[in-house]
Amino acid sequence: MAGPQLVAFVDPMCSWCYGFEPVLEAIHAVHGEALPVRLIMGGLRPGTVAPMSPETKATIREHWSHVEKASGQRFNYSFFDRPGFIYDTEPAARAVVTLRMRDEALALPAFAAVQRAFYADNRDVTNDAVLADIAEELDVPRDDFLAAFHSEEARTETLSDFLIASRTGATGFPTLIAGHADGRPWVLITEGFRPPGEVLNIIEMWRQG
Repeated sequence: MAGPQLVAFVDPMCSWCYGFEPVLEAIHAVHGEALPVRLIMGGLRPGTVAPMSPETKATIREHWSHVEKASGQRFNYSFFDRPGFIYDTEPAARAVVTLRMRDEALALPAFAAVQRAFYADNRDVTNDAVLADIAEELDVPRDDFLAAFHSEEARTETLSDFLIASRTGATGFPTLIAGHADGRPWVLITEGFRPPGEVLNIIEMWRQG
């Protein structure tokens, strides 16, 4: 693909990425397939094994409040009543990758669906049964999803996303870059959250040179 394109480094369990999801929708609404957005899972906290501490819960709750005010996205704070939750972001990221591998057109809807399930509906997106439910809601057969989700190919592809993000230097999420797959330098559109209008203006300036 040699035409103009965007790459978004994101994580489905990153609250600022949830705030950024309407921005991705706005880009797609304005530009459609003329400016495709490729999602790369950044790997926020993959492989976490310890339950959230009270201090971690307090920090995350504060982040959610900031994102809610900045983006208008809805959060379900009953999440913080969940005992012993282990904030492992790998399964949710692998679910998005699994659906992206099935069909690139599923990447954005899958990302949005996993985020809404976690942030708005307080569903446990570290649980593969819940992720299979989400896949079904996207018209992907449950058994097909689970077989692909547990495959070595999906695990490898997810790890590849994490490595690409790390090697690119995208350590903060969301990060959005623009460019062409023909060797020309890529341009940073935003590192961190910006409202849809601001991002669309920056993209337009980039497209106009």
